Amino acid sequence: MSHLIRFERTGGPEVLQWVEADVSPPAAGEAQVRHHAVGLNYIDTYHRSGLYPLPLPSGLGQEAAGVVEAVGEGVTGLQPGDRVAYAGGPLGAYAELRNIAALHLVKLPDSLSFEQGAAMMLQGLTAQYLLRRTYRVQPGDTILIHAAAGGVGLIVCQWAKALGATVIGTVSSDEKAELARRHGCDHAIVSTREKVSERVRALTGGVGVNVVYDSIGKDTFLDSLACLRPLGMMVSFGNASGPVDAFDLGLLARMGSLFLTRPTLFTYTARREDLLAMAEELFGVVASGQVRITINQRYPLQDAATAHRELEARRTTGSTVLIP
Repeated sequence: MSHLIRFERTGGPEVLQWVEADVSPPAAGEAQVRHHAVGLNYIDTYHRSGLYPLPLPSGLGQEAAGVVEAVGEGVTGLQPGDRVAYAGGPLGAYAELRNIAALHLVKLPDSLSFEQGAAMMLQGLTAQYLLRRTYRVQPGDTILIHAAAGGVGLIVCQWAKALGATVIGTVSSDEKAELARRHGCDHAIVSTREKVSERVRALTGGVGVNVVYDSIGKDTFLDSLACLRPLGMMVSFGNASGPVDAFDLGLLARMGSLFLTRPTLFTYTARREDLLAMAEELFGVVASGQVRITINQRYPLQDAATAHRELEARRTTGSTVLIP
């Protein structure tokens, strides 16, 4: 028998249940993975709350790291004992043991811990596509990253700085501002007391930034557009404050022929060759020391509800892992 987190109705963290379940042998094309660490991500709260609707009852979580215990028919390139990590596939990472399609798994280098693997895959691969594919950051660019002290934010700050960009980040407190600065953020704006677009304009001599990476959504969308220079790109990749309201598309023209995109990680990793290339680049910048994976919170997996409460209350920084 194994244990997992399941929820039968949407709602607050209290709907998460710690239950016992049988795990069958892996089917063709699957691997059975014993999790050593599970990643906590804001998208998990969207699934739990019903913002992103799911068939119920449902498991939860998209990211984990562990050891392969068995493989199904037709699986090549993986064998029992391999250290692996993943971000994607059907929900169900909040589990001690699970079967998952082998095509979602990447081998975890021995130089990286299971906790790093669980904390870096979804957030790190998100940072990779944001910085290297959605808008390819170049030396001399100036970027704005919201929630700069969060898991994705801290990775983006470090990676963008290594690429030669000037990094402006928003945070909610002085403590988080200091954390962001320690991770490569040149200018940390405390958004609870400063008007972000005004501060960005002041920092850029009125020009604006090349790109805004916005995971907050509704509360920051229009102000983010006001931070961009002409022909700048608005990347809306999350909804922490709720989904963006409908708006007049002509606003993009009036504000300087702006570009707007709403990407998802799972579009960028849909082809296995892309997933492997992205993971290789991510592992490389971590192994080189250019990017440090900051794990500031650890919770027992069975206490996932507590972790969700802390995350939604903005009391976490960096990455959080759940330990089975």
